[in-house]
Amino acid sequence: MNIIVAVNSDWGIGYKGAQSIIIPEDRQFFKEITDGGIVIAGRKTYESIGKPLPNRKNIVLTSNRDFKAPGATVAHTMDEVFEKIHPSGGHKVYVIGGARIYSLFLPWCLHAFVTKIEAEPDSDKFFPNLDILPDWEMMHQGELKKHNGIGYSFNLYRSVMMG
Repeated sequence: MNIIVAVNSDWGIGYKGAQSIIIPEDRQFFKEITDGGIVIAGRKTYESIGKPLPNRKNIVLTSNRDFKAPGATVAHTMDEVFEKIHPSGGHKVYVIGGARIYSLFLPWCLHAFVTKIEAEPDSDKFFPNLDILPDWEMMHQGELKKHNGIGYSFNLYRSVMMG
């Protein structure tokens, strides 16, 4: 299982239910990495996207027993999520947010695909800082790119515990 996330300089990932900064190349990177796989999202993240992501099995984790997501699979516990991804072996499985879902699944992930954005807009949701967590190490630091004057890079982290 893997995580894919875009973080600001302070590891912020969103503000008032939306991603703070949108970089088109990051969206393309997300699409390429997750294409053909399984994505796991919380209800709020799923609702912010508005529909199932195409060419992916979409799993929505929510405690709301009445929640319906046409075209996606709804799970109410982590155990249910694990049952639904079991045949995949976890290799093409990506946790895509939000903050609570990232925290729940981080200990189960081998890799984290992290787009680091060199900006610090207001954030009210954060991702754990993998640069200071002893159980994670950076495997690849991407080249610095720019979009509208904002620097960003695609980076790959690996769990020392899982790897």
